[in-house]
Amino acid sequence: MNIKLTLLTAACALALSACGDNSAPPASTATPPPAAADTTPAQTPPAAPAEATTPATTAATPAATGTDPVVTGCEIVIESNDAMQFNTRSITVPSSCSDFTITMNHVGKMPVAAMGHNVVITTSGDMPGVAADGMAAGLEAGFLKPDDERVIAATDMIGGGETTSVTFSVSDLQAGEAYKFFCSFPGHSALMNGTLSVG
Repeated sequence: MNIKLTLLTAACALALSACGDNSAPPASTATPPPAAADTTPAQTPPAAPAEATTPATTAATPAATGTDPVVTGCEIVIESNDAMQFNTRSITVPSSCSDFTITMNHVGKMPVAAMGHNVVITTSGDMPGVAADGMAAGLEAGFLKPDDERVIAATDMIGGGETTSVTFSVSDLQAGEAYKFFCSFPGHSALMNGTLSVG
């Protein structure tokens, strides 16, 4: 009898402890729904800004080429850098000049053997062959084949912090012909090139 009473008392104690305080679970249940409701609307708007960012980035890309330097009289000063870039994509040589000078400042810091630059002028059609032959000629030759008749003019190959220039006769250029200026350091001509014309 005492055993039954003890078991009954233990069962009642367990039942009462299992009931516990019911106020905490409803409070926890009430908190998540507002948070979930707030999260869903907050995630919807970012889709519109993401689309707006893409055109802004695309629009900024052309500005990275920089502004073209201005021809002063019968000369122009251009820049090259350690990112394999000229600060211009086109040069117009005035037809009134008898001679024209291109001066290039290498505004980078890397040495000529690592990031050398020059300015080479050829016709558009001759540029790929001159660049290929220049690679075989090596650094000591300024990455130009010696006495290459396709080369109209070329500066020395220089490293960061240095300046070089070349003067050539405008009569060597024909009005209406397509010319290119480029760097003949191996692999640079793909990025470092632009058009040169007589105007």
